[in-house]
Order: sequence, then C-alpha cells, then structure tokens
Amino acid sequence: MAIDSKLRGCDLVQMKIGDIVSGGQVRTRAIVMQQKTGRPVQFELLPDARASLLAWLDRRGGTVDDYVFPSRVDHNGHLSTRQYARLVDEWVTGVGLMRSDYGTHSLRRTKASIIYRATGNLRAVQILLGHSKIENTVRYLGIDVEDALALAENTEI
Repeated sequence: MAIDSKLRGCDLVQMKIGDIVSGGQVRTRAIVMQQKTGRPVQFELLPDARASLLAWLDRRGGTVDDYVFPSRVDHNGHLSTRQYARLVDEWVTGVGLMRSDYGTHSLRRTKASIIYRATGNLRAVQILLGHSKIENTVRYLGIDVEDALALAENTEI
C-alpha cells in the first residue's frame, strides 16, 4: 500500500476505509488530501495491494468512516506515524535488510524512482508525488547532470 500510493506516512496512516473502498471493493484509484500541502493527490492500487487490503479489511471490519489502520491504543484513532515506522523497521529486519537503508520514506520514494528511471517523465512523477514545484521533485529523486545525460544518450533522433 505504501509503495503503490507513494504517500507520506502521515497521510497513509490517516486514510479512512471510505477513501479506498467503494461498493465492497477496493478501488483501483483513490484520492487523499495531503496533510503537508493541503492539496489532493491521486494514486493507483495495483491488484496485489487491493487483494491484501481487502483481506485486511475483511478481518479488520469497520465502516467507511473508520481508519484503514487503527491505533492499538485508541480504537477510534489511527495508527501513529511512529508506530508505522516501528512496523516498517520490524519488516525490514525480518527479511534480512539493513534498517538504516529502508524506512517509511523510502517506501514513498520507491515507485516514484522506478517510474522516473523507466520513463524519464519528471512531470508525471511530480504529479504522482503531489509536488507543487518540479524543482522539489528533482531534488527529491536526487537527479543530477549524469542522469540527464544518460537520458539524452539513450534517446536517438
């Protein structure tokens, strides 16, 4: 879910069931309002993520007004961003990866980086991340002169 949505952790944990479910099915696309920017961002949910979410929501229960990921402490609240980070740390170490190399924000960046490398379409990545300025997307992806030259070298006219 975190990789598909490309959402910041604070936005991911605050999603409500109604944001991603319609008519008993997990939507293929959803829109959430970003906490940081106050702007909406749309994202896709691929079949594997939809199947996992549907299984989770069947087990979790709840209404469209409930959080997708509820707090363990306050059942009316959502999972905290700190608890989300702890879970990611557990998952990362559980599969034998270095905790220092992966975190909640690297999940946000993963798909955006793959899309950029596959297409070179910086504007599309900007839209998907909900960045207001292209410069932010360039900085976020760590694009440098080498990246630009590599794209140019692979484009024949």
